[in-house]
Amino acid sequence: MIDFRKRPRTTLAAALSATALLGAGGGAATYAALGSGGETTIVRTPVESDAQPAAATSGSTVAEIYKRVSDAVVEITVSSAAVSPFGEQGVQQAQGSGFVYDEEGHVITNHHVVDGAETVSVKFSDGSTYDGTVVGSDPSTDLAVIDVDAPASVLDPLELADSDELEVGDGAIAIGSPFGLEQTVTAGIVSALHRQITAPDDFAIDDVIQTDAAINHGNSGGPLLDYDGRVIGVNSQIESDSGGNVGIGFAVPSNTVEEIASQLISGGKVEHAYLGVGIETIPAAVADELELEEGAAVARVNAGTPAADAGLRAATGSRTVDGQPYPTGGDVITEVDGERVRDADELRRAIDDRRPGDTVELTVLRDGEQESVEVTLEARPAA
Repeated sequence: MIDFRKRPRTTLAAALSATALLGAGGGAATYAALGSGGETTIVRTPVESDAQPAAATSGSTVAEIYKRVSDAVVEITVSSAAVSPFGEQGVQQAQGSGFVYDEEGHVITNHHVVDGAETVSVKFSDGSTYDGTVVGSDPSTDLAVIDVDAPASVLDPLELADSDELEVGDGAIAIGSPFGLEQTVTAGIVSALHRQITAPDDFAIDDVIQTDAAINHGNSGGPLLDYDGRVIGVNSQIESDSGGNVGIGFAVPSNTVEEIASQLISGGKVEHAYLGVGIETIPAAVADELELEEGAAVARVNAGTPAADAGLRAATGSRTVDGQPYPTGGDVITEVDGERVRDADELRRAIDDRRPGDTVELTVLRDGEQESVEVTLEARPAA
């Protein structure tokens, strides 16, 4: 069952281990995005392309790009309160990376780098260090904005690329401070597009970039760049058995970064729309046999949610087809505001495109008949 909130630890691929968060902290499970409760999910197939790496067509080398942009990449150190196993009060430090976003002193990094921070220190490539303040943080996309008290002379913002224009095989360059080794550069390619990873609040982050450019603990929050020196993503997680790089890293795409950063800078927070259901895809290949329609079957309705208030009906049973169980007896959502929904992923994206307070009209198959259900979405709850 796909749940709109949680996914099990092996969701990126059946044979892969749990994703480890980079930089500020240990391992992290991988989950999905909108309801609650641990269920299974499927990652979309990566987009394939015949494109050559950008390095093959760009006039710039990695060295040239590094010289041009590295001054905008910073090392972030945060301090927070900690309690020892013996109950003693203390202070712990964590480290990550980031980059200058604008000339006003805003720096982009990961939410998990600054989560719980009591003090923030930002170190630039020339060795100068300045105090920072967390302007806002969004656990649902693992992004945060820091306001650094630094002179204009060290604020050289990086340009954001349009991540929708990326192709598999494009060149990718990562700069950051893995294991505290500041101003480290690695290079590779965009290995896949449209991945899903888990945010710190257990919701899914969409359209994530997969890269084989080496990123490790401490690269969190640092930029992934194209061969024009533009930011294509923010390095956030790795897939690893050991906790070290094995050539599978993930970056939150630049278009998401731009959208979230602008909201955090203007208002200090981001609110995501919430429906409150656990769902599973009914594929076209089995819809007839199940006497259902292709769409997103409502497997569970969480109490006290917009879905519950609107009277959406959860499955009452299940039926197995070719060894795969599917929920039956509940609603199957086939449209959102007149737009066709063919699977759970499309439904989740449709809800993500709305805002809390929006009213949406869901077309559902209920007891063999098409019905319309109006739902007023609410803000996504905290983890």
